[in-house]
Amino acid sequence: MRIHLLGSEPDFPDPALADHPDGLVAVGGDLSPRRVVAAYARGIFPWPIKGAPLAWFSPDPRMVLDWTDLRVSRSMRKESRAPDLRVSMDEAFERVVAECARVPRPGQPGTWITHGIRDAYTELHEVGVAHSVEVWSAGELIGGLYGVSLGAMFCGESMFHRRTGASKLAFVTLARQLEAWGFDFLDCQLHTSHLESLGAHTEPRAQYLERLARAVQQPTRQGRWALEVDHRL
Repeated sequence: MRIHLLGSEPDFPDPALADHPDGLVAVGGDLSPRRVVAAYARGIFPWPIKGAPLAWFSPDPRMVLDWTDLRVSRSMRKESRAPDLRVSMDEAFERVVAECARVPRPGQPGTWITHGIRDAYTELHEVGVAHSVEVWSAGELIGGLYGVSLGAMFCGESMFHRRTGASKLAFVTLARQLEAWGFDFLDCQLHTSHLESLGAHTEPRAQYLERLARAVQQPTRQGRWALEVDHRL
């Protein structure tokens, strides 16, 4: 199996050539904004493994949402109209990441959202390429997600909820906003039944990388985001 050892420069191998069953492409390096952005531009993301060098993955297949496939259930439509709900963007990035880090993951003894990851993505947020969506109820943060935006692509990293349906509302609101802004797709990285229920599907990595190459040629919507669509569905 080909696994690249990263050096001091933020150079990554072609993920299309990776043959590790889990999509492991490379190990080593750091989480500097320059390196992390270079990774996402090639369809690669960091996923720390406890006790091992920093690992970088590009899974095959890849989970992706196209706007025409977005599914909104009747119950979600009803919940989105609750008078106490508010949805925002980039108002509480660090709180969203911290909440995502606390979410128990089936089959995982801890979280991959380490202090290093939290610091790295906060720095990406400060330079305007990492963003969050927050769901509030009477001023309390009850759900949200965060991810990285490059060109006409948004790559979701993690989500959480403290009230049933809150993370789904964050996801659907983000998808509708990205479509309104002319984004090409939402990268969901790995398959989960939660994401599949919202309309995301898997596609071969080769197909995903072709779409990504086109998307990252578009201008990046950099800076703080503000919600422009109505969260009520």
